[in-house]
Amino acid sequence: MEKSNVCVNCQNMLAKVSAKLKLNETELDILTTPRRTFTFSFPIIMDNGKTKIFTGYRIQFNNARGPAKGGIRFHQDVDLEDVKVLAFLMSLKCAVADIPFGGAKGGVAVDTKSLSSGELERVSREYIREAYRFIGPNTDIPAPDVNTDSKIMAWMLDEYEKIIGRHAPAVITGKPIQLGGSLVRDISTSLGGIFVLKEVTKELKMKTENAKAVVQGFGNAGMNAARILHENKWKVIAVSDSKTAIYNENGLNIQKVIEHKKNNKSLKGFKDAKEITNMELLELECDVLVPAAMQDQITKNNANNIKAKIILELANSPITPEADLMLEKKGIKVVPDILANSGGVIVSYFEWVQNSMNYYWTREEVLKKLEEHMISATKEIQRICREENCSMRDSSYILAVNKILEAERLRGVLR
Repeated sequence: MEKSNVCVNCQNMLAKVSAKLKLNETELDILTTPRRTFTFSFPIIMDNGKTKIFTGYRIQFNNARGPAKGGIRFHQDVDLEDVKVLAFLMSLKCAVADIPFGGAKGGVAVDTKSLSSGELERVSREYIREAYRFIGPNTDIPAPDVNTDSKIMAWMLDEYEKIIGRHAPAVITGKPIQLGGSLVRDISTSLGGIFVLKEVTKELKMKTENAKAVVQGFGNAGMNAARILHENKWKVIAVSDSKTAIYNENGLNIQKVIEHKKNNKSLKGFKDAKEITNMELLELECDVLVPAAMQDQITKNNANNIKAKIILELANSPITPEADLMLEKKGIKVVPDILANSGGVIVSYFEWVQNSMNYYWTREEVLKKLEEHMISATKEIQRICREENCSMRDSSYILAVNKILEAERLRGVLR
């Protein structure tokens, strides 16, 4: 096997549980080597008539437990190594959530803010023209991710169906409701995270009414997390978008913040709040900190300054491995991304099931099923924490690794 294919960052992330589980070299290789890796370049005619070349990626990391599943992100910093790590995390996340999927991820290196709507549509459709041979309802099911949404998923679905010549709504999740999307999908990541948080605070015997919350990131996940926390009587003292962070020690009126953001496309200028930096926001004293922006926000450089009691990772990999160890030593409870933000992929699974049956559930049915899945996964991870005397991240990894390796054994891949 070419060692260059192995995801080194994935090996680092598994290091602690690898020793605890006494994984052998073959098991570790299976867990850290993508099954399939696709890199493709494609030309797009821009609005000015010039042709620009874009690079796209799709990685199917592991499919032992079912079809690969994972989002497609559009971001200027997307590269192969990042996509590898995200696909690896999706493998673990689906196992933790106990849904019959493997892990995948995809992306295009592009600054969406520089594209017109027409250019964005052409990039979206061309990505599918390059990837359609390798995806499908029973092979690999994409979904939205950073800078992609239901509109982009609709374009991608349409392009896929035009190519294959028939309807196939289960090929992509996160679609508009009118095209087979699931109810609750728009808030599933945030709501799932709050269900987990309720279980964690219950175990810690923490009173949550007027407890202080800080939310970094005000996209879909962060905005909805702030709103749901506010509705559940938490005092949300600070939120931020990519450029501005706002703080009020007495609590923000989140509905007014949302309206300001929608009207101004920014948090800047919001009254009744003080503007601070994103770094200052992360270091505020609070009961729960919710990183819901990009990865690598808490590093060895600022981990010792974090004063939250609980960190709920709604973003993927917002804490570096070095920082994670530092936070653990400080006694900060970290709810890992592969549990905290798995509500999105769980409702994506529900969407895939509904598409496959051509039968759709009510909002109440989806909410109930989501809560059941999140509570069940959280309790299982808490059980392992107690038995192994380990962090929630280690517990999540132990649970996921055991499930993936058991599937590989049942298939005869491992002896």
